[in-house]
Amino acid sequence: MHKAEEADEVATRARPRPPDRLRYPFEAPTPDGQLVRVAEGVLWARMPMPMALDHINVYLLRDGEGWAVVDTGLGIPSTHALWEQIFGQQLAGQPLTRVICTHFHYDHAGAARWLQEHFGVELWMTAQEFLMLRAEMGPPPDPLPPRHQEFYRRAGTDAALVERMFAAMRKDPFMPQPPLSFQRMRHGDVLRIGERRWQVIVGEGHSPEHACLYDADEHLLLAGDQLLPRITSNVMVMPQEPNGNPLRHWLASMRRLRELHPDTLVLPSHQQVYVGVRERADEIVAHHEEQLELIRAHLRQGGGASGMQLMQVLFPKLRGPVDHLMALGETLAHVNLLRATGEVEGHIDAAGTEILMLAAAPLTHKE
Repeated sequence: MHKAEEADEVATRARPRPPDRLRYPFEAPTPDGQLVRVAEGVLWARMPMPMALDHINVYLLRDGEGWAVVDTGLGIPSTHALWEQIFGQQLAGQPLTRVICTHFHYDHAGAARWLQEHFGVELWMTAQEFLMLRAEMGPPPDPLPPRHQEFYRRAGTDAALVERMFAAMRKDPFMPQPPLSFQRMRHGDVLRIGERRWQVIVGEGHSPEHACLYDADEHLLLAGDQLLPRITSNVMVMPQEPNGNPLRHWLASMRRLRELHPDTLVLPSHQQVYVGVRERADEIVAHHEEQLELIRAHLRQGGGASGMQLMQVLFPKLRGPVDHLMALGETLAHVNLLRATGEVEGHIDAAGTEILMLAAAPLTHKE
């Protein structure tokens, strides 16, 4: 979903945080066009967002006589005006050379089409993210398709709550016009941007083909939403792929990223720039392992539960219907991982709800 981080932010605020093991070497820019230099030819700016997660970090990379942009902000007039200010005033008319989007969520790619057309540049994305941007940038269907209704009924979701969740999504004011063309990036590609060589590292789980960019010479990671410093990005099962296992792919992505140089400067899409890639990757993996154990413990004690009941265990404090949508999707991501390892099985009751239980004889290996 489009503001996937917000539901998990609610949940993580409810739990005590461990001591911060990360180091933050820079003060964040103000979201008014201020630019902070974090490395030679690498600038950090912030675009404001009128929502709970109130900003997105965007980065500008020196690219010959101009600048490449990584992520865009929302596709709204205030964002457009801020980009015009940055390039017209702070950068004194130096050109935009290309737009790179880490993934399809609209805080990252919402202004991509406007930037393409206004500055006459190419958009660079992975193929799956571009196609998702084309497919998902619009309101959910009304009514929901029967298979989607069945997905939420099976999870134990009351029909009235389903209607509130999707009514809120249909009112989303930030759906942008999707771009019409792109230049494809693939995992392992090396992009020459100015004097730097950026390796494309694809992560999965939060979105299908999320692109991080890594400068191995100077240990810089443009991390997008893969390694946020204090909140964890939403990893959810959706009705379009009800048996998907995004958490498995997310955890594998974390383990790959933790192998980067320990002094890597991480440039995330939200919150602070930091040092501590291995520490943060370990924290994120540990967070999800704790969530998995909460499910196991609840099923051991209670004998069985629906997806909605397990959601209330993992996410006891939610603000509204969109949070419920995100939290249920993430709960089912944990359930599907346990199902894939043989630890959890389910049966359908008379109401059409799947009752999840610990399996009598779980597999001895993880897939």
